[in-house]
Amino acid sequence: MTDRINSLTIALENDIRDDDIESLISALYHFKCVIHVGKNVTDSSLYTAEQRAKFEMRGKILEVLIDNLSYDNK
Repeated sequence: MTDRINSLTIALENDIRDDDIESLISALYHFKCVIHVGKNVTDSSLYTAEQRAKFEMRGKILEVLIDNLSYDNK
């Protein structure tokens, strides 16, 4: 027996203006079984969380690079 799927989540690469996304939403309604397409509005707390995650990731990458450079020079 296979699993049943009741919804999909689509993550966009970048934030898109509300009026620019309407054509994509309209296209999704043409797929079989689609009964609703919802939008999630970007807010400042999401932006802040993304920036903090990017900052932390950059720091970890920098640590790895510095450690590898130091190791190569020994």
